[in-house]
Amino acid sequence: MRRRTLVRRQEHVHPDGVGEAAPELGPVGCRDDDHRSEGGHGARVIVEGMRHFQRSRPVLSVLLSIPVAAGLLVGSVAPASAATTIDDTAFGLHVPRISSGVTPTASYGAIRLWDSGVAWGQVEQRRGTYWWVGLDRAIAAANAQGAEILYVLGSTPTWAAKHKKQGTYPNRGAASSPKRLNDWRRWVRAVVLRHGDSIDAYQIWNEANLQTFWQGSPARMARLTLEATRIIRRLDPTAKIVAASSTVRLTAAFHRFFPAYLTQLRKRGWPVDVFAIHTYGPSTATPALRAAYVRTTRKALRKAHAPARPLWDTEVNYGIKGPGSRYPDKDIGGKKAARYVAQTYLDSIRLRVARTYWYSWSRKTDLLGVVMAPGTPGATAYQSVFDWTDRGRVTCRTGKPNSCRVGKGGVRAEVAWTSAGRARPFVVPANATRACDPLRVCRAVTPGSTVKVGRMPIWFGPGTPT
Repeated sequence: MRRRTLVRRQEHVHPDGVGEAAPELGPVGCRDDDHRSEGGHGARVIVEGMRHFQRSRPVLSVLLSIPVAAGLLVGSVAPASAATTIDDTAFGLHVPRISSGVTPTASYGAIRLWDSGVAWGQVEQRRGTYWWVGLDRAIAAANAQGAEILYVLGSTPTWAAKHKKQGTYPNRGAASSPKRLNDWRRWVRAVVLRHGDSIDAYQIWNEANLQTFWQGSPARMARLTLEATRIIRRLDPTAKIVAASSTVRLTAAFHRFFPAYLTQLRKRGWPVDVFAIHTYGPSTATPALRAAYVRTTRKALRKAHAPARPLWDTEVNYGIKGPGSRYPDKDIGGKKAARYVAQTYLDSIRLRVARTYWYSWSRKTDLLGVVMAPGTPGATAYQSVFDWTDRGRVTCRTGKPNSCRVGKGGVRAEVAWTSAGRARPFVVPANATRACDPLRVCRAVTPGSTVKVGRMPIWFGPGTPT
Protein backbone atom coordinates (compact mmCIF):
# COMPACT_ATOMS: atom_id res chain seq x y z
CA MET A 1 0.00 0.00 0.00
CA ARG A 2 1.37 3.40 -0.92
CA ARG A 3 1.13 5.21 2.42
CA ARG A 4 1.49 3.55 5.74
CA THR A 5 1.57 3.85 9.49
CA LEU A 6 5.08 3.85 10.86
CA VAL A 7 5.82 1.58 13.80
CA ARG A 8 8.16 3.56 16.02
CA ARG A 9 10.73 1.93 18.27
CA GLN A 10 10.94 3.34 21.78
CA GLU A 11 14.07 3.70 23.86
CA HIS A 12 14.70 4.74 27.46
CA VAL A 13 17.47 7.06 28.60
CA HIS A 14 19.21 6.60 31.90
CA PRO A 15 20.22 9.79 33.76
CA ASP A 16 23.85 10.46 34.48
CA GLY A 17 25.93 13.20 36.00
CA VAL A 18 26.50 16.83 35.03
CA GLY A 19 29.33 18.64 33.28
CA GLU A 20 32.18 20.81 34.48
CA ALA A 21 33.48 24.21 33.42
CA ALA A 22 32.69 24.51 29.71
CA PRO A 23 32.70 20.70 29.42
CA GLU A 24 32.93 19.04 26.04
CA LEU A 25 29.76 17.03 25.76
CA GLY A 26 31.19 14.09 23.88
CA PRO A 27 31.11 10.35 24.58
CA VAL A 28 31.55 9.01 28.07
CA GLY A 29 35.05 8.96 29.42
CA CYS A 30 36.89 10.24 26.32
CA ARG A 31 37.49 13.28 24.17
CA ASP A 32 35.39 13.78 21.05
CA ASP A 33 38.01 11.96 19.05
CA ASP A 34 38.42 8.74 17.11
CA HIS A 35 37.79 5.86 19.51
CA ARG A 36 36.62 2.30 19.11
CA SER A 37 34.62 0.68 21.85
CA GLU A 38 35.87 -2.53 23.39
CA GLY A 39 34.42 -5.25 21.23
CA GLY A 40 34.32 -3.15 17.99
CA HIS A 41 31.26 -3.78 15.84
CA GLY A 42 29.86 -6.27 18.33
CA ALA A 43 29.73 -3.80 21.22
CA ARG A 44 26.26 -3.82 22.78
CA VAL A 45 24.41 -0.52 23.16
CA ILE A 46 20.84 0.50 23.84
CA VAL A 47 18.50 -0.44 20.96
CA GLU A 48 14.75 -0.99 21.09
CA GLY A 49 13.94 -4.59 21.78
CA MET A 50 17.36 -5.14 23.34
CA ARG A 51 18.10 -5.22 27.06
CA HIS A 52 18.67 -1.67 28.35
CA PHE A 53 21.82 -1.13 30.32
CA GLN A 54 23.24 1.62 32.46
CA ARG A 55 26.20 3.65 31.27
CA SER A 56 28.33 5.25 33.94
CA ARG A 57 29.76 8.76 33.66
CA PRO A 58 31.82 10.86 36.04
CA VAL A 59 29.81 13.51 37.89
CA LEU A 60 30.93 16.99 36.88
CA SER A 61 29.59 20.48 37.48
CA VAL A 62 28.86 23.36 35.15
CA LEU A 63 30.70 26.41 36.46
CA LEU A 64 30.83 28.78 33.55
CA SER A 65 27.69 30.78 32.80
CA ILE A 66 27.43 33.73 30.44
CA PRO A 67 24.36 36.00 30.34
CA VAL A 68 23.59 35.75 26.62
CA ALA A 69 20.60 34.56 24.61
CA ALA A 70 19.67 30.91 25.05
CA GLY A 71 20.83 28.61 22.29
CA LEU A 72 23.36 31.13 21.01
CA LEU A 73 26.17 29.76 18.88
CA VAL A 74 29.26 31.50 20.18
CA GLY A 75 31.26 30.76 17.00
CA SER A 76 30.61 32.18 13.53
CA VAL A 77 27.40 31.06 11.81
CA ALA A 78 25.65 31.33 8.47
CA PRO A 79 22.02 32.47 8.23
CA ALA A 80 19.46 29.91 9.35
CA SER A 81 17.81 27.71 6.74
CA ALA A 82 14.06 27.87 6.21
CA ALA A 83 12.12 25.75 8.68
CA THR A 84 11.40 22.24 7.42
CA THR A 85 9.07 19.58 8.76
CA ILE A 86 10.98 16.30 8.89
CA ASP A 87 9.07 13.32 7.53
CA ASP A 88 10.06 9.77 8.46
CA THR A 89 11.03 9.18 4.82
CA ALA A 90 14.12 11.31 5.48
CA PHE A 91 15.45 8.15 7.15
CA GLY A 92 16.00 5.49 4.53
CA LEU A 93 17.71 2.12 4.66
CA HIS A 94 18.88 -0.67 2.40
CA VAL A 95 17.83 -4.06 3.74
CA PRO A 96 19.57 -6.66 1.54
CA ARG A 97 17.60 -9.57 2.99
CA ILE A 98 14.23 -7.84 2.98
CA SER A 99 12.74 -10.59 0.79
CA SER A 100 13.61 -13.07 3.55
CA GLY A 101 11.59 -11.04 6.03
CA VAL A 102 14.46 -9.25 7.79
CA THR A 103 12.97 -6.40 9.83
CA PRO A 104 15.22 -3.56 11.07
CA THR A 105 14.90 -2.84 14.79
CA ALA A 106 15.24 0.87 14.04
CA SER A 107 12.49 3.19 12.85
CA TYR A 108 12.63 4.09 9.19
CA GLY A 109 10.30 5.47 6.58
CA ALA A 110 11.87 4.54 3.25
CA ILE A 111 13.66 1.57 1.71
CA ARG A 112 15.70 1.30 -1.49
CA LEU A 113 15.52 -2.03 -3.26
CA TRP A 114 19.02 -2.61 -4.59
CA ASP A 115 21.46 -5.45 -3.89
CA SER A 116 18.40 -7.43 -2.84
CA GLY A 117 18.40 -9.96 -5.68
CA VAL A 118 15.62 -8.11 -7.53
CA ALA A 119 17.38 -6.19 -10.34
CA TRP A 120 16.04 -6.32 -13.90
CA GLY A 121 18.53 -8.99 -14.95
CA GLN A 122 17.57 -11.12 -11.95
CA VAL A 123 13.82 -10.82 -12.51
CA GLU A 124 13.60 -11.05 -16.30
CA GLN A 125 16.31 -13.63 -16.97
CA ARG A 126 14.85 -14.40 -20.41
CA ARG A 127 12.90 -12.02 -22.60
CA GLY A 128 9.28 -12.02 -21.50
CA THR A 129 9.79 -14.56 -18.70
CA TYR A 130 9.70 -13.05 -15.22
CA TRP A 131 10.84 -14.50 -11.91
CA TRP A 132 8.72 -12.29 -9.69
CA VAL A 133 9.10 -14.28 -6.47
CA GLY A 134 11.98 -12.28 -4.97
CA LEU A 135 10.54 -8.87 -5.85
CA ASP A 136 7.05 -9.87 -4.70
CA ARG A 137 8.43 -10.96 -1.35
CA ALA A 138 10.61 -7.86 -0.95
CA ILE A 139 7.71 -5.51 -1.66
CA ALA A 140 5.33 -7.44 0.59
CA ALA A 141 7.84 -7.25 3.43
CA ALA A 142 8.48 -3.52 2.89
CA ASN A 143 4.72 -2.90 2.86
CA ALA A 144 4.34 -4.85 6.10
CA GLN A 145 7.11 -2.76 7.65
CA GLY A 146 5.42 0.48 6.55
CA ALA A 147 8.26 1.79 4.39
CA GLU A 148 7.96 3.82 1.20
CA ILE A 149 9.62 1.85 -1.59
CA LEU A 150 12.26 3.16 -3.99
CA TYR A 151 12.91 0.58 -6.71
CA VAL A 152 15.96 0.72 -9.00
CA LEU A 153 14.88 -0.20 -12.55
CA GLY A 154 18.35 -1.05 -13.95
CA SER A 155 20.59 -2.97 -14.67
CA THR A 156 20.53 -4.74 -18.05
CA PRO A 157 19.91 -8.51 -18.36
CA THR A 158 22.50 -10.49 -20.32
CA TRP A 159 20.05 -11.32 -23.10
CA ALA A 160 19.13 -7.63 -23.55
CA ALA A 161 22.68 -6.21 -23.47
CA LYS A 162 24.12 -4.50 -26.51
CA HIS A 163 27.60 -5.48 -25.27
CA LYS A 164 27.55 -8.60 -23.11
CA LYS A 165 31.11 -8.05 -21.89
CA GLN A 166 30.24 -4.72 -20.26
CA GLY A 167 29.72 -5.36 -16.57
CA THR A 168 29.47 -8.47 -14.45
CA TYR A 169 27.23 -7.45 -11.51
CA PRO A 170 24.68 -8.82 -10.96
CA ASN A 171 25.04 -10.53 -14.36
CA ARG A 172 27.11 -10.34 -17.54
CA GLY A 173 26.25 -7.28 -19.62
CA ALA A 174 24.65 -5.47 -16.68
CA ALA A 175 26.55 -2.23 -17.44
CA SER A 176 25.63 -2.25 -21.12
CA SER A 177 22.94 -0.16 -22.68
CA PRO A 178 19.94 -2.28 -23.69
CA LYS A 179 20.24 -3.23 -27.36
CA ARG A 180 16.56 -2.49 -27.99
CA LEU A 181 14.62 0.32 -26.35
CA ASN A 182 11.48 -1.78 -26.55
CA ASP A 183 13.00 -4.29 -24.10
CA TRP A 184 13.43 -1.44 -21.59
CA ARG A 185 9.94 -0.13 -22.23
CA ARG A 186 8.37 -3.55 -21.74
CA TRP A 187 10.31 -4.06 -18.50
CA VAL A 188 9.28 -0.72 -17.01
CA ARG A 189 5.67 -1.33 -17.98
CA ALA A 190 5.72 -4.83 -16.45
CA VAL A 191 7.06 -3.54 -13.11
CA VAL A 192 4.57 -0.67 -12.89
CA LEU A 193 1.60 -2.85 -13.80
CA ARG A 194 2.55 -5.44 -11.20
CA HIS A 195 3.67 -3.24 -8.32
CA GLY A 196 2.56 0.31 -9.07
CA ASP A 197 0.22 0.27 -6.06
CA SER A 198 3.22 -0.30 -3.76
CA ILE A 199 6.26 1.36 -5.33
CA ASP A 200 6.40 5.04 -4.41
CA ALA A 201 9.46 6.00 -6.46
CA TYR A 202 11.41 4.55 -9.38
CA GLN A 203 15.14 5.18 -9.74
CA ILE A 204 16.39 4.81 -13.30
CA TRP A 205 19.83 3.34 -12.65
CA ASN A 206 22.47 2.75 -9.99
CA GLU A 207 25.77 4.68 -10.06
CA ALA A 208 25.63 5.42 -13.76
CA ASN A 209 28.90 7.37 -13.68
CA LEU A 210 30.85 4.19 -12.84
CA GLN A 211 31.80 1.68 -15.52
CA THR A 212 30.99 -1.12 -13.10
CA PHE A 213 27.31 -0.24 -13.55
CA TRP A 214 27.00 1.72 -16.81
CA GLN A 215 29.16 1.96 -19.92
CA GLY A 216 26.69 3.68 -22.18
CA SER A 217 26.63 7.43 -22.77
CA PRO A 218 24.97 10.14 -20.66
CA ALA A 219 22.66 10.79 -23.62
CA ARG A 220 21.56 7.16 -23.71
CA MET A 221 20.90 7.20 -19.95
CA ALA A 222 18.81 10.34 -20.39
CA ARG A 223 16.85 8.57 -23.15
CA LEU A 224 16.18 5.61 -20.85
CA THR A 225 15.09 8.12 -18.20
CA LEU A 226 12.64 9.80 -20.56
CA GLU A 227 11.20 6.51 -21.83
CA ALA A 228 10.65 5.23 -18.29
CA THR A 229 9.09 8.52 -17.21
CA ARG A 230 6.57 8.46 -20.06
CA ILE A 231 5.41 4.98 -19.08
CA ILE A 232 5.31 5.63 -15.35
CA ARG A 233 3.49 8.96 -15.78
CA ARG A 234 0.82 7.23 -17.84
CA LEU A 235 0.32 4.21 -15.59
CA ASP A 236 1.16 5.64 -12.14
CA PRO A 237 1.09 9.46 -12.28
CA THR A 238 1.66 9.98 -8.54
CA ALA A 239 4.93 8.03 -8.43
CA LYS A 240 8.24 9.88 -8.19
CA ILE A 241 10.89 9.53 -10.91
CA VAL A 242 14.42 9.53 -9.45
CA ALA A 243 17.35 10.25 -11.74
CA ALA A 244 20.15 7.74 -12.14
CA SER A 245 22.50 8.10 -9.18
CA SER A 246 26.10 9.28 -9.49
CA THR A 247 28.86 8.55 -6.99
CA VAL A 248 30.77 11.71 -6.09
CA ARG A 249 33.96 10.27 -4.61
CA LEU A 250 35.56 9.43 -7.98
CA THR A 251 35.65 13.07 -9.03
CA ALA A 252 36.81 12.49 -12.61
CA ALA A 253 34.02 9.99 -13.21
CA PHE A 254 31.50 12.29 -11.53
CA HIS A 255 32.46 15.33 -13.60
CA ARG A 256 32.60 13.24 -16.78
CA PHE A 257 29.07 11.89 -16.37
CA PHE A 258 26.89 14.00 -14.06
CA PRO A 259 27.02 17.41 -15.84
CA ALA A 260 26.57 15.71 -19.24
CA TYR A 261 23.61 13.73 -17.91
CA LEU A 262 22.06 16.93 -16.59
CA THR A 263 22.54 18.58 -19.98
CA GLN A 264 20.78 15.69 -21.68
CA LEU A 265 17.95 15.75 -19.13
CA ARG A 266 17.51 19.47 -19.78
CA LYS A 267 17.19 18.80 -23.52
CA ARG A 268 14.40 16.35 -22.70
CA GLY A 269 12.49 18.75 -20.47
CA TRP A 270 13.83 17.51 -17.10
CA PRO A 271 11.84 14.24 -16.95
CA VAL A 272 12.69 13.57 -13.28
CA ASP A 273 11.23 14.56 -9.93
CA VAL A 274 14.37 13.94 -7.85
CA PHE A 275 18.13 14.14 -8.38
CA ALA A 276 20.30 11.50 -6.71
CA ILE A 277 23.88 11.02 -5.60
CA HIS A 278 25.92 8.55 -3.56
CA THR A 279 28.25 10.14 -1.04
CA TYR A 280 30.73 7.40 -0.26
CA GLY A 281 34.18 8.87 0.17
CA PRO A 282 37.64 7.34 0.30
CA SER A 283 38.04 4.92 3.18
CA THR A 284 39.41 7.78 5.30
CA ALA A 285 36.46 10.09 4.60
CA THR A 286 34.48 11.80 7.34
CA PRO A 287 31.00 13.38 7.32
CA ALA A 288 32.70 16.72 6.64
CA LEU A 289 33.87 15.42 3.25
CA ARG A 290 30.38 14.11 2.56
CA ALA A 291 29.03 17.62 3.17
CA ALA A 292 31.55 18.89 0.62
CA TYR A 293 30.24 16.34 -1.88
CA VAL A 294 26.73 17.69 -1.40
CA ARG A 295 27.99 21.21 -2.09
CA THR A 296 29.77 19.95 -5.23
CA THR A 297 26.51 18.45 -6.43
CA ARG A 298 24.56 21.64 -5.75
CA LYS A 299 27.13 23.59 -7.75
CA ALA A 300 26.73 21.21 -10.72
CA LEU A 301 22.94 21.49 -10.53
CA ARG A 302 23.13 25.31 -10.51
CA LYS A 303 25.53 25.34 -13.46
CA ALA A 304 23.14 23.12 -15.42
CA HIS A 305 20.23 25.45 -14.56
CA ALA A 306 18.42 22.47 -13.08
CA PRO A 307 14.92 23.11 -11.72
CA ALA A 308 14.31 23.16 -7.99
CA ARG A 309 13.85 19.46 -7.30
CA PRO A 310 14.69 17.42 -4.17
CA LEU A 311 18.13 15.87 -3.80
CA TRP A 312 18.35 12.35 -2.36
CA ASP A 313 21.45 10.53 -1.16
CA THR A 314 20.50 6.99 -2.11
CA GLU A 315 23.62 5.27 -0.71
CA VAL A 316 26.06 6.24 2.02
CA ASN A 317 28.50 4.59 4.41
CA TYR A 318 32.12 5.11 5.42
CA GLY A 319 35.39 3.19 5.51
CA ILE A 320 34.82 1.45 2.18
CA LYS A 321 37.99 0.39 0.37
CA GLY A 322 39.44 2.71 -2.26
CA PRO A 323 39.75 4.43 -4.48
CA GLY A 324 43.00 2.66 -5.37
CA SER A 325 45.42 0.86 -3.11
CA ARG A 326 46.19 3.95 -1.01
CA TYR A 327 42.90 3.57 0.86
CA PRO A 328 42.44 0.13 2.46
CA ASP A 329 39.06 -0.60 3.98
CA LYS A 330 38.52 0.57 7.56
CA ASP A 331 36.28 -0.82 10.27
CA ILE A 332 34.54 2.01 12.09
CA GLY A 333 32.98 1.11 15.42
CA GLY A 334 32.13 2.47 18.85
CA LYS A 335 31.68 6.17 19.41
CA LYS A 336 33.18 7.05 16.04
CA ALA A 337 30.48 5.03 14.27
CA ALA A 338 27.79 6.75 16.34
CA ARG A 339 29.24 10.15 15.51
CA TYR A 340 29.44 9.45 11.78
CA VAL A 341 25.86 8.19 11.55
CA ALA A 342 24.42 11.03 13.64
CA GLN A 343 26.32 13.70 11.71
CA THR A 344 25.27 12.17 8.39
CA TYR A 345 21.53 12.41 9.03
CA LEU A 346 21.78 15.80 10.72
CA ASP A 347 23.89 17.13 7.86
CA SER A 348 21.25 15.90 5.42
CA ILE A 349 18.67 18.04 7.23
CA ARG A 350 21.08 20.98 7.43
CA LEU A 351 22.05 20.73 3.74
CA ARG A 352 18.51 20.02 2.50
CA VAL A 353 19.13 16.45 1.34
CA ALA A 354 15.53 15.27 1.49
CA ARG A 355 16.24 11.54 1.88
CA THR A 356 19.28 9.56 3.00
CA TYR A 357 19.45 5.79 2.51
CA TRP A 358 22.05 4.12 4.71
CA TYR A 359 23.83 1.19 3.12
CA SER A 360 22.93 -1.11 4.76
CA TRP A 361 21.01 -2.84 7.55
CA SER A 362 23.29 -5.86 7.75
CA ARG A 363 26.02 -7.40 9.88
CA LYS A 364 28.31 -7.81 6.88
CA THR A 365 31.77 -6.38 7.61
CA ASP A 366 33.72 -7.30 4.47
CA LEU A 367 32.73 -4.13 2.62
CA LEU A 368 31.14 -1.68 5.05
CA GLY A 369 32.99 0.51 7.53
CA VAL A 370 30.01 1.27 9.78
CA VAL A 371 27.85 -1.75 10.54
CA MET A 372 24.22 -0.94 11.24
CA ALA A 373 22.42 -3.84 12.88
CA PRO A 374 20.74 -4.53 16.24
CA GLY A 375 23.05 -3.67 19.11
CA THR A 376 25.56 -1.59 17.17
CA PRO A 377 26.50 2.02 17.99
CA GLY A 378 25.52 3.04 14.46
CA ALA A 379 21.98 1.74 14.93
CA THR A 380 21.61 3.50 18.28
CA ALA A 381 22.82 6.81 16.85
CA TYR A 382 20.52 6.47 13.86
CA GLN A 383 17.52 5.87 16.12
CA SER A 384 18.48 8.81 18.32
CA VAL A 385 18.54 11.28 15.43
CA PHE A 386 15.26 9.86 14.17
CA ASP A 387 13.69 10.41 17.60
CA TRP A 388 15.16 13.90 17.90
CA THR A 389 13.80 15.13 14.56
CA ASP A 390 10.97 12.98 13.17
CA ARG A 391 7.74 14.99 12.83
CA GLY A 392 9.59 18.05 14.09
CA ARG A 393 9.77 21.53 12.61
CA VAL A 394 13.51 22.02 12.13
CA THR A 395 15.62 25.10 11.42
CA CYS A 396 19.38 24.61 10.98
CA ARG A 397 22.42 26.88 10.91
CA THR A 398 25.85 26.12 9.54
CA GLY A 399 28.63 27.40 11.75
CA LYS A 400 31.14 26.57 14.45
CA PRO A 401 29.26 24.73 15.81
CA ASN A 402 26.39 23.78 13.52
CA SER A 403 22.97 23.63 15.11
CA CYS A 404 19.41 22.54 14.38
CA ARG A 405 16.46 23.83 16.40
CA VAL A 406 13.57 21.41 16.62
CA GLY A 407 9.99 22.17 17.56
CA LYS A 408 8.07 18.99 18.22
CA GLY A 409 4.84 18.40 20.11
CA GLY A 410 5.07 21.80 21.75
CA VAL A 411 8.61 21.08 22.99
CA ARG A 412 11.64 23.03 21.77
CA ALA A 413 15.07 21.43 21.61
CA GLU A 414 18.35 22.09 19.84
CA VAL A 415 21.11 19.85 18.49
CA ALA A 416 24.66 21.15 18.11
CA TRP A 417 27.86 19.68 16.69
CA THR A 418 31.05 20.64 14.87
CA SER A 419 31.89 19.25 11.45
CA ALA A 420 35.63 19.15 12.08
CA GLY A 421 38.35 20.51 14.32
CA ARG A 422 38.25 21.31 17.98
CA ALA A 423 35.22 21.59 20.23
CA ARG A 424 33.41 24.93 20.16
CA PRO A 425 31.51 26.89 22.81
CA PHE A 426 27.73 26.71 22.78
CA VAL A 427 25.22 28.42 25.06
CA VAL A 428 22.63 26.03 26.50
CA PRO A 429 19.09 27.06 25.39
CA ALA A 430 16.84 28.74 27.96
CA ASN A 431 14.49 25.77 28.30
CA ALA A 432 17.12 23.00 28.27
CA THR A 433 17.87 21.04 31.41
CA ARG A 434 19.32 17.90 29.81
CA ALA A 435 21.99 17.17 27.22
CA CYS A 436 22.06 13.76 25.49
CA ASP A 437 24.42 12.24 22.95
CA PRO A 438 23.40 9.78 20.21
CA LEU A 439 24.39 6.81 22.38
CA ARG A 440 21.65 7.88 24.83
CA VAL A 441 24.01 9.12 27.50
CA CYS A 442 22.39 12.13 29.19
CA ARG A 443 23.46 14.64 31.81
CA ALA A 444 22.01 17.69 33.52
CA VAL A 445 22.85 21.14 32.13
CA THR A 446 22.07 24.68 33.26
CA PRO A 447 20.11 26.97 30.91
CA GLY A 448 22.27 29.89 29.77
CA SER A 449 25.55 28.21 30.70
CA THR A 450 28.30 27.74 28.13
CA VAL A 451 29.47 24.25 27.25
CA LYS A 452 31.68 22.96 24.48
CA VAL A 453 30.40 20.68 21.76
CA GLY A 454 32.60 18.64 19.46
CA ARG A 455 31.98 16.32 16.57
CA MET A 456 29.60 14.13 18.57
CA PRO A 457 26.17 15.79 18.13
CA ILE A 458 24.46 16.75 21.40
CA TRP A 459 20.73 17.22 21.95
CA PHE A 460 19.71 19.96 24.41
CA GLY A 461 16.17 20.12 25.71
CA PRO A 462 13.80 19.68 28.63
CA GLY A 463 13.52 16.18 30.03
CA THR A 464 14.66 13.42 27.68
CA PRO A 465 14.27 13.08 23.89
CA THR A 466 11.18 11.26 22.61
